[in-house]
Amino acid sequence: MKQLLSALLAIALFISCSKDKDEVTDYTAQNEKEITDYLAANNLTAQRTDSGLYYIIDKPGEGDNPTINSNVTVIYKGYFTDGTVFDETDKDVKEGEEKKGVSFGLNQVIQGWKEGIPFFKPGGEGKLLIPSHLGYGSKDYKSIPGGSVLIFDITLKSVN
Repeated sequence: MKQLLSALLAIALFISCSKDKDEVTDYTAQNEKEITDYLAANNLTAQRTDSGLYYIIDKPGEGDNPTINSNVTVIYKGYFTDGTVFDETDKDVKEGEEKKGVSFGLNQVIQGWKEGIPFFKPGGEGKLLIPSHLGYGSKDYKSIPGGSVLIFDITLKSVN
């Protein structure tokens, strides 16, 4: 009987430990506060979607907005609310040189971009403030810690 209890306890412990690794943490409330604090600290006004994405259109651009099925070319800089840059297009381009950006199908990117890029028209500029559930979620992804709010300075160069 003692061996059976020990075996059951070991199995229960194993199952609970392996569940922790697969468990998804909900950062929604924490991300919302982090974004609103960032907006207030930087004196920014943004629009909020029902999903929790915030966006700012600084320059509207001209032409047709892309759709989820569009191929787009975007110039961007991605950073955290503390200003640490984690990704950037054309970072080696010298001042005064034209930035080429990166082209991709809008249906191939994180949910925050799928939802946010269609707010821009070609030539449009602004910011996307993306809570983790619309980015990379609660798990670490490359240099992005799980639960991170992502900010992108966006220029929609073209809809291809």
